[in-house]
Amino acid sequence: MKTIRVLLATAALVAALPGAAMAQRHDRGPDSLGADWRAQSDQARGGVQSGRLVPLGRVIQMIASRVPGRVLDAGLEGRNYRVRWAAADGRRIDFIVDAETGQILSGG
Repeated sequence: MKTIRVLLATAALVAALPGAAMAQRHDRGPDSLGADWRAQSDQARGGVQSGRLVPLGRVIQMIASRVPGRVLDAGLEGRNYRVRWAAADGRRIDFIVDAETGQILSGG
């Protein structure tokens, strides 16, 4: 279920389809992205649409090409994306990525 929420959130950020992500999350209780998830999602979406921020989908693809695994959750935290990653070897890695440049600042 958490993976589905993350994928929906990512699709909303990348494709700017807020209605689809919100409809899917409506009855699912709290998640690790926190109570202000919607505001962060709106902020990220606006930044991507204006060309100021790198799409989260591109960041996730970059991480996947370096470390095989899957997204646990992802979101905008201040000026950075935090991507929680389950590596194929069983490690859990928190990547911090500059949302403006796409540069990995920590993790992996």
